[in-house]
Amino acid sequence: MEKQPIMDERIRGHKGLGLVSLFTGHGRGKTTAGLGTVVRALGAGKNVAMVYFDKGGDAHYSERKILDILGVEYYVTGRDRIDPVTNKFDFTITEEDKSEAERGLCLVQDIFRRNEHDLVVLDEINSTTNLGMLKEEKIISVIAEKPESMELLLTGRDAPESFKEISHLVTEMKLEKHYFYSGVQAREGIDY
Repeated sequence: MEKQPIMDERIRGHKGLGLVSLFTGHGRGKTTAGLGTVVRALGAGKNVAMVYFDKGGDAHYSERKILDILGVEYYVTGRDRIDPVTNKFDFTITEEDKSEAERGLCLVQDIFRRNEHDLVVLDEINSTTNLGMLKEEKIISVIAEKPESMELLLTGRDAPESFKEISHLVTEMKLEKHYFYSGVQAREGIDY
């Protein structure tokens, strides 16, 4: 039986922007859903910013070419984890990873202080936290600095319960079948 959505009394009757949404889970589509929200906001004339956590490099993120064309302000943090020779993903967590995550959080604080955006997406903030690159409490503290009328979207697998609690919308992408497990490599234009 499907679980019924929870009513959030904190926002009963809320109008306009200013809510926090979270896309998590082990299924594909969290960043993709975030990008869809970006496109929708742009179509409505909204000003958007995006901070990529733990997604350094530019060879594996085709959507950034479109973000450039659309004029979306975005920032890239993290190191490129995909080896250019073997095409294998590096799962280690280094001091550089932690430093880059901290840099990303500083960028978020700057975006909040400037208060020029209607929507801000923190891509992979959930997994960055879960992997220990940032402290959960520090992120919660930064989120509390968000301007009241700014919409915030958090993405990434393994979102901490505290992120779910402060969010007004929580969507979990559930994995049922994935072609990666059949040996299909990531495909440009579809997976990156």
